[in-house]
Amino acid sequence: MKAFRYVAKGAPLQSAELPDPVAGAGWVVVDVEAAGLCHSDVHMIDGLIEPICPPPFTFGHEVAGTVSALGEGVEGYATGDRVAVAIIAHPQVQASYAPGIGVDGGYAERLVAHASTLVPLPDNVSTVHAAVATDSVVTAYHAVRTEAQAKFYGVDISPDTFEAAHAAGARACFTDTAALADLRPDAIIDFAGVGSTTSDAIDAVRRHGRVVLVGLGARTTTFTGGSLIRKSVQLRGSYGASKDEYRQVLDFIADGRIEPVVEEIPFADLNQGLDRLRHGKVRGRLVTRPRG
Repeated sequence: MKAFRYVAKGAPLQSAELPDPVAGAGWVVVDVEAAGLCHSDVHMIDGLIEPICPPPFTFGHEVAGTVSALGEGVEGYATGDRVAVAIIAHPQVQASYAPGIGVDGGYAERLVAHASTLVPLPDNVSTVHAAVATDSVVTAYHAVRTEAQAKFYGVDISPDTFEAAHAAGARACFTDTAALADLRPDAIIDFAGVGSTTSDAIDAVRRHGRVVLVGLGARTTTFTGGSLIRKSVQLRGSYGASKDEYRQVLDFIADGRIEPVVEEIPFADLNQGLDRLRHGKVRGRLVTRPRG
């Protein structure tokens, strides 16, 4: 089967021909119909995040497709079932089962997934939308609803994103986090995580407010301890979501309450797509179809 493999820090993913995977007991083979491209893969390639598994390894953790083989003991699924592979991070992180993180992922025509991570897809949810929802959508959903529980405003250095943010329900948008200070927000969610964004959020949030850090744009973050202490700010990390939250997001997509903005690219152009992410040239999410 065709795959793109992480081979070394700083190197583009390498095209490879691999044997078809075989499902062991409790696992299934999934034919990958859609795989989302995530900025965290760029961070791992660039060395900002250390991968759990050493190279060579197949990235791609936003995955949906069709069950093509069942391992011994798997019940409740059949070949031909449309499924997504959930990244289960709550109530406990199950990184060893996460595609593209603990096991070879979706930048390949097929992968093996533990049966406990599978989520059946509603009939009117495409594999493309289901794939990006496994991380980019449900991670944001968990951060906003579970960790911060907030109505929201938007901050981005590029005003080009504001129209989409307003359409999604943002009350107002700004190019500088400091502009939020006058609003005295209860919570600020930092999806960039480049260091200065977290520091600015601590400065801008209200007294007894909460800053939720989601983004992994920098290895370390420096902030002024005085603001954190003087205002009794709670700084909280947020990683992934639960399987139940992913099911809720799929229901929202099925009902039309959420419509992920996606752009499909050819599988052969995977490295070019990751490079576009690296340079901030993507609006919405990029998705590829490894099986064509």
